[in-house]
Amino acid sequence: MTDNPIGFPGLGLQFNPSPVAFTVFGRNIYWYGIIIAVSFLLAAYYTVRRAPRVGIKQDDFIDALLFAVPVAIVFSRLYYVVFNLREFTYDPVTNPYPQKVYEIWKGGIAIYGAVIGAALTAYIFCRVRKLRFSALMDLASIGLLIGQCIGRWGNFVNREAHGTRTDLPWRMEIFVNRVGDEIINNRVAVHPTFLYESLWTLLGFVLLHKAFAKRKFAGQIFLMYVAWYGLGRGLIEGLRTDSLYFFETSLRISQVLGFVSCAAAVALLIYNWRFRTHDPATLAPLGAPAPAGVTPEAEEAEEAAFGAAGPEDEGAETEAAAENAAEAPDGPDTDRPDAGEETEKSEETEAVPRPAPEEETL
Repeated sequence: MTDNPIGFPGLGLQFNPSPVAFTVFGRNIYWYGIIIAVSFLLAAYYTVRRAPRVGIKQDDFIDALLFAVPVAIVFSRLYYVVFNLREFTYDPVTNPYPQKVYEIWKGGIAIYGAVIGAALTAYIFCRVRKLRFSALMDLASIGLLIGQCIGRWGNFVNREAHGTRTDLPWRMEIFVNRVGDEIINNRVAVHPTFLYESLWTLLGFVLLHKAFAKRKFAGQIFLMYVAWYGLGRGLIEGLRTDSLYFFETSLRISQVLGFVSCAAAVALLIYNWRFRTHDPATLAPLGAPAPAGVTPEAEEAEEAAFGAAGPEDEGAETEAAAENAAEAPDGPDTDRPDAGEETEKSEETEAVPRPAPEEETL
């Protein structure tokens, strides 16, 4: 495909990347796979590092990823196959050599299928591990935006996921066989829809990263992700020429799903903001002070978890303890009979770790 350069004539740019990055033992390693792998690693690094801020241990979050990622890959393929059966069904005239369902390396996956599979796996995982599903999805949704933003550049290398013809200044010129039902077999200028979605998810990442520290209830960031991505996908999908359709209808399945999920998420956000009262304790980071009545065993477990949060949190605790010591009186009132008990209570109170700071700089 190196004889198919990618041009941006309105910007005076032209690229001609090969889909194959290198060859190992006679097998091609594609840029698409490398880009997807890099996007996953960056998303995993971001989410695992911030997992304690939603009250989840890093080990638990890593375990969730280990289960969710394989299932997401399977669902992404199934989604594509179900809504594109003609490509996998034998027909002696139109499709004498159908694609095999398991040949995922030849292309044919859908991000919405991956999101559905990952969400279902995360729900089951949280039920088994007794974790808050909404809190886990708050963090995972920002990781999804990282993966989607970077992963779309694999479509650029493959010269795919483009849109209809356009003469806009940022138009992308490539060789295409067809646009919709029109046979082309020539170079045409089209919408770079891969770029639209990459920029849309990048902006979404910035907005949701900033909103994370100000969220009012667990699940808010996930609903914001569903609304943001659904709106963008619904608009961009209308420009694409390789859409999956709802069986024999003219409905683009990802466009319909995008708009419907966006509307549902907005409705749920309004309901939770206006008509529900949420307990701030559900947003407590890992290592926050235990509420009254908690057992000593639970306190020890939380203290151990807080100790793994990192030196930044320990520094904040040490500084707070120094301030308390400076404000304290010179010593206990030994004339009072209960002075010793108050001193012990004070020491126990100071030993309770303070919550980890909510804001974090990338």
